Amino acid sequence: MQLTRIVVAGMAVALALSACGGGGGEGQDGTAGTTSAGGLEKTQLLVGVVPVPSSASLFIAERRGFFKEEGLTVKTEIIQAPTAVMPKIVNGSMDAFMTSYVVLMTINDSGAAKLKLFQHTMGGAPNVSGVVVAKGSPVKTVADLKGKTVAVNVLKALGQTVTNAHLQEAGVRPEDVKFVPVSFADQLGALSTGKVDAAWLVEPFLSAAKKSGATQIVDTTSGVTEGVPIDGWGVTEQWVSKYPKTAAAFHRALAKAQQIAGADRKAIDEVVPTYTQIPADTAAAMTLGTFTMEADKASVQKLADLMHGYGYLKAKVDVAQLFASVGG
Repeated sequence: MQLTRIVVAGMAVALALSACGGGGGEGQDGTAGTTSAGGLEKTQLLVGVVPVPSSASLFIAERRGFFKEEGLTVKTEIIQAPTAVMPKIVNGSMDAFMTSYVVLMTINDSGAAKLKLFQHTMGGAPNVSGVVVAKGSPVKTVADLKGKTVAVNVLKALGQTVTNAHLQEAGVRPEDVKFVPVSFADQLGALSTGKVDAAWLVEPFLSAAKKSGATQIVDTTSGVTEGVPIDGWGVTEQWVSKYPKTAAAFHRALAKAQQIAGADRKAIDEVVPTYTQIPADTAAAMTLGTFTMEADKASVQKLADLMHGYGYLKAKVDVAQLFASVGG
């Protein structure tokens, strides 16, 4: 199975916030009454959405009435990063959120929350992410990055992890490269002014960089990092236990939409411009990762082991414990 979508992790930084979703007439916590159909413990949900293509399954489910069929009203709140909404997730005012596997494991490792991966969304594919250098740069290969400065959107996250794996394969120690945080939107400027020697980018920024003359020196969603998982929908362990019937209903709706996303690229292209600032023509042209129902557990374990090996996680991760068990 190919990489879970990297696209997600990065694009959120540069995409503007905008709220979307419908309203509801229930109580403040969304628990007023139950549906006659399924006896749901809760019928109104608030979901944190990162404005990137891998969030598409939720909007497909909304557009096609899958939530309504399950007796659910789903509101969305656009978020830039899961860490920013952890207080809402922990206190229950937000029910679920889009997260990368890296962030979910990092939060669990910190002890801030006990999170579960509720539904996988996207896996990476060739040329979804990569390291680029400016036109005419003396850096021609990943081995040439020794002693250089590389921009990543977030330190000790997915970009640095997968780049490190390729550095090691090329015989370069990760500590021999300096990583600095630069938002995707600012990375081309940093390259052109020489503030950094290289930059890790994801789609659609990767395609834009190559169009402007930058050269890709390594595809970080293939080779040694092929199959690395990217993201999915996260919930707390407590939420699944407290609302088992609601969780099952929400999962059924998301899973139906995920199947459609995996089989019909047009379904993704239709919804992406509705919750991101990605124009329709760009959405239809950019490289996407793979929308699959489940992540390859061995690939998740590999990512967890890489993160632990680089010191980004204090404790080793048993990935079997990462995934929520949802009935129905």
